[in-house]
Amino acid sequence: MRNTFRASMALVHTTLGLITGWVLFAIALSGALSVFRQEISLWARPEISVSCPDPLVADTHALDWLSRDAPTANAWYVASANDRSPIVSALWPDAKGPYIQRVLDPITGSPDGIRDTLGGEFFYRFHFELQLPYPWGRLIAAVAALALVVGLVTGIIIHRRIFADFFTFRPSRGQRSWLDMHNLLGVAALPFHLMISLTGAVTLGSLLLPWSTQALYRHDLTASYTELNAALYSRPASGHPAHLAPVLPMLQEADRRFGGTGLEQIYVFNPSDQNALVTMIAGNTGTVSTASHVITFDGPSGQIIREHIENRPVIGAYTFLYGLHVGRFAPGLTRWLYFLSGLALAAVIGSGMHLWTLKRLRRPHHLGHRIVAQMNVGVLIGTPLAFSAFFIANRLLPVTITHRAHIEVVNVFAVWGAALLYTLLRRPDRSWPELLGGNALSCLLVALLSLPWQSPVIAGVSMTAFALSGAFACAMVRTVRKAR
Repeated sequence: MRNTFRASMALVHTTLGLITGWVLFAIALSGALSVFRQEISLWARPEISVSCPDPLVADTHALDWLSRDAPTANAWYVASANDRSPIVSALWPDAKGPYIQRVLDPITGSPDGIRDTLGGEFFYRFHFELQLPYPWGRLIAAVAALALVVGLVTGIIIHRRIFADFFTFRPSRGQRSWLDMHNLLGVAALPFHLMISLTGAVTLGSLLLPWSTQALYRHDLTASYTELNAALYSRPASGHPAHLAPVLPMLQEADRRFGGTGLEQIYVFNPSDQNALVTMIAGNTGTVSTASHVITFDGPSGQIIREHIENRPVIGAYTFLYGLHVGRFAPGLTRWLYFLSGLALAAVIGSGMHLWTLKRLRRPHHLGHRIVAQMNVGVLIGTPLAFSAFFIANRLLPVTITHRAHIEVVNVFAVWGAALLYTLLRRPDRSWPELLGGNALSCLLVALLSLPWQSPVIAGVSMTAFALSGAFACAMVRTVRKAR
């Protein structure tokens, strides 16, 4: 601890930023992109028409295809089509290995002709799993989110001019400009930063504080899941084959009872058995909270056997905080605010990391400081370069290649690793403009590879890529001029 409270908080702020900064930067940037994960998923599959039929009809086609092509699976998990995205995503267990996931055409209900890609789902999953096995990726993300909460609070405490900093930016002043940008972006979107970090930590709270659950459900941890999800009714298979009743009437009845919220998920358990169940979960486009209304049908008869509306206060509070974090309720303008605020959070984290190295390289320093400065470039500029490589690979890889989605992900980490290695071999004053130029070219290539822009979604992604390309190009030019 330092001599004063503010000095002690400054030490905590700096230490947490140094330890978690690189992970938090990647989490923040992928989180900003995952705001538009449905739009990115549509961009990644240009062969799917964005003019979706009635979502209930698209769901019916998907369930009909599953009944023909996966009749022996013990469960189907279907993400319903909606107004934002006509894509129907299906997941079911494979008898020979892990789960199989397919995106189904809303017209035919078939995956044929649709390229194998994770689309926006890659950024969404990376945001809280970091492409690591369970529970390690989620645990790292949870600890990083908690560190961000503490970092933001300590940042507020050490600010002497927090309101003045909202109006202060002095360009072309070197370290002073970086500090102004760090303060300005931190203050301008401070409510968002606090909300998104706190709700992120709460969302993964069971990993941070698992002991109460373990103490209460000492002999049966699965009972905790059952009580938390009281609406999900299940029963064992009878062993007697049977066919599902027509699913469209069940979908229509559920949609009527949901009161216009639409469907979010459809679960079919034991689909070829006499004890088949069809469970439908209401959408949440009109409310912040999630998954509050669930209806279960008897599969062979199509009759409702259970209906549950969640009204427990603690569960409602949790789903409200989770809904705030993921922003599925948000209309278009709010989603753009989420996206821009997410980019601002990444910039706050990145500028803080860069400030740390600037201060130390201006006075006697050691090899560790130089390595951190070089790694900073690889993370802060290499991460967006790696993410743009995902979009480029989506367009350049052959549509019919096997393990295509896996190759797209491997490409991201290959480019990321190459960027980190490159920055370790170059001086930061040279690698900064070089990688900024690489980002400008890669974003421009994303926009050009999107041609022709046959839909508003593809045009929107392309225009965003153009804007980012221009921003990276301007940053490159300024960096080059400053180096001369």
